[in-house]
Amino acid sequence: MARQPPTLEDVAREAGVSRATVSRVVNGIRNVDPTIQDAVRSAIERTGYIPNSAARSLVTRRAETVALVVSGAGDNDSEGEHNAFASQVLSDPFFGRVVSGVIGFLRPRSIHPVLMFAESEAARRQVLAYLRQGRADGALIFSTHAADPLPALLTAENLPCVLFARPAVATPVSYVDLGHQEGGRLAAEHLLARGCRRIATVTGPLDLPAAQDRLTGFRDAVARHGHPCVPFAEGGFTLDSGAAATARLLSEHPGIDGLFVASDLMAQGACRTLREHGRRVPEDVAVVGFDDSVTAATCRPQLTTIRQPMEEMAATMARILQEHIEGTRTAPTSVIFEPELVVRRSA
Repeated sequence: MARQPPTLEDVAREAGVSRATVSRVVNGIRNVDPTIQDAVRSAIERTGYIPNSAARSLVTRRAETVALVVSGAGDNDSEGEHNAFASQVLSDPFFGRVVSGVIGFLRPRSIHPVLMFAESEAARRQVLAYLRQGRADGALIFSTHAADPLPALLTAENLPCVLFARPAVATPVSYVDLGHQEGGRLAAEHLLARGCRRIATVTGPLDLPAAQDRLTGFRDAVARHGHPCVPFAEGGFTLDSGAAATARLLSEHPGIDGLFVASDLMAQGACRTLREHGRRVPEDVAVVGFDDSVTAATCRPQLTTIRQPMEEMAATMARILQEHIEGTRTAPTSVIFEPELVVRRSA
């Protein structure tokens, strides 16, 4: 005889609460003590109870889905441009950590992310329509371009959303970010402590606040140690752009002995270029990356880097979005995480 699927009553017995309490937790209704919520969610996991999503949506009037949107500022709607954009995003180890953090928060709450790209005007219209129609309850936005219009479009329509990183244009929207200037300072202090004196940096795209702040923090720290001029070359947060920017620096400043590269992926490209030019890492040039992504551990040599806690940052984004959706948070907020130096072999 087939085993009957677990019911609300089974969960209630397991958690030691009433059926009505379990129903309130499952349906996301407020005014349930957080300790009781945790007990009910644990009981759901132990019993294997699967809520009826259709019935739940009737009660909550929610889709139990959020859009995970990677957005840009382009207007080219060609399939080739879309494929190139999607391929670049999905191949970046940074994005994998983001998804892990988002899913880690959403899954226990039976909320599911839907991946969407908004790299063109037509794609942005699709995202807006998806949210207007209630097919997702809100959006987590990861902008790749400072001129991205999507955050302003969403806030103008009062659609719940949270950004990763401070927007380049002042917008009344919640966001989660890192203390990037402090990260740049940590990189500078480490290179200087190693004895590096001819220091340079490969930046990210300088229209992005994060790239500007990393450069500012790095320059300020180096200047405090008597080095007023820091050569830099701009990259694009890709492996090849890091390689090309490093080649430009070497052609203009061949005596570089310390290099701060504003992402691990670019730092991997920088190490490749240094090897091609006969420079040993770290014996001839010490290299510090940024992110502490999987690239840092697989790069040759393994990267000393500035860690940003991506999984925790992404989970915090999802938590704030849920608060906006549920109405427990109405005003925009910001959460800034602290960076950390992780020392490996490259510096």
